[in-house]
Amino acid sequence: MNETSPFFAHETAVIDPGCVIGQGTKIWHFTHVMPQCKIGKNCNLGQNVVVSPEVILGNNVKVQNNVSIFTGVTCEDDVFLGPSMVFTNVTNPRSAVTRRGNYEKTFVKRGASIGANATILCGHTIGSYAFIGAGTVVTKDVPDYALVIGNPGRQIGWMSEFGHRLNFDKKGLATCPESNEHYELIAGKVIKS
Repeated sequence: MNETSPFFAHETAVIDPGCVIGQGTKIWHFTHVMPQCKIGKNCNLGQNVVVSPEVILGNNVKVQNNVSIFTGVTCEDDVFLGPSMVFTNVTNPRSAVTRRGNYEKTFVKRGASIGANATILCGHTIGSYAFIGAGTVVTKDVPDYALVIGNPGRQIGWMSEFGHRLNFDKKGLATCPESNEHYELIAGKVIKS
C-alpha cells in the first residue's frame, strides 16, 4: 500500500479502470484485474491471477497463484481458492461460436474452500463452508459444510467451519476438534448449534 491507494498492487499487476478494490487488499505479480470487478477488503490475489469483468469477490477472499476467475463468478466473504483451480462460465464452448453474454453464474458461499487444481463447472452453487478437495471436478450444487472429492465430485462427509472433518454420532451430533463448536445433522443438512 502507498499514500494514494488503500490497496497494494505489485508493479507488474494490471488493474483496468472501473474496478472497485477494498482497503488492505494485495494484488501480486502478473495479476490482471479487468473492468467492473468488485474486490472486497483484505483480499489476497496471488501471482498470475486473472479476474474477468464483473466478477465479485467478498472480503478476505484468498486467491492462490494461477487462478482465473471468469465473468459470472461471485465469491462471498472468506472464500479460499487453491492454486491453479479452475472456474468455467460456458457449458458448451466452441471457438467458432460466440457465447459472450451467455455466461452462466457460479456462486461460492461464505467460508468455502476449493482445493488446488479443482474444476468448478459453471451454473452451480458451492455451499457455505463446503470443502472441495484438490483435483475435484464439481458437476452439481454442493451443500453447506459438505466435503466433496473426486471426478466427478461426490460428497464423502462434512466439514466444520475451521476445516476439520465432522464425525456425527448416532444422535446426529458432532464437535469440531479445534473450535469445540457443535454441529447437528438433520435431514441431510448440517447446522451449527
